Amino acid sequence: MIDLNKHKLELDYPCSWVYKVVVVETVNIKKVIKEVITEREHKLTESKVSSKGKFKSYTLDLIVHNEDDRKTIYELLGNHDSVKMVL
Repeated sequence: MIDLNKHKLELDYPCSWVYKVVVVETVNIKKVIKEVITEREHKLTESKVSSKGKFKSYTLDLIVHNEDDRKTIYELLGNHDSVKMVL
């Protein structure tokens, strides 16, 4: 088995990156995304709804310019009060 902790992710920036964002069903995801990435060009699509309908997941696709940019967006999404999980 490969130990992923020993390998660094090598990407050629800028590149397209996809985040999975999970929120409570009642959250206005467009407002959340606008607060985090402001006016950056992106594509947001609904992905799945939980079996009981309480949560929704979305796919956020955008261009990241470097590793810090990619990680910052991940952290901003993850720290947002309305976001339950980011993958």
